[in-house]
Amino acid sequence: MTLKLSVDAGSPAAPYEQLRAQISEQARSGRLPVGCRLPTVRGLAEELGLAANTVAKAYRALEADGVVETRGRAGTFVAA
Repeated sequence: MTLKLSVDAGSPAAPYEQLRAQISEQARSGRLPVGCRLPTVRGLAEELGLAANTVAKAYRALEADGVVETRGRAGTFVAA
């Protein structure tokens, strides 16, 4: 599994919203299977050149939508 994400600085959508939409679409299409562990907030932020708070906000929105679940220190996973 490879998480393919990109953030378009010229987009009118906020970076966290771009991440939320991309991860949600990949999870719902099956490209990210249920139980798949997502990168850490800091790791993904560093990889994309974003602030950790931006990635954390996207993960919180995805959790509120039921797309992912956070299992404490174990990480964030695609939900059933």
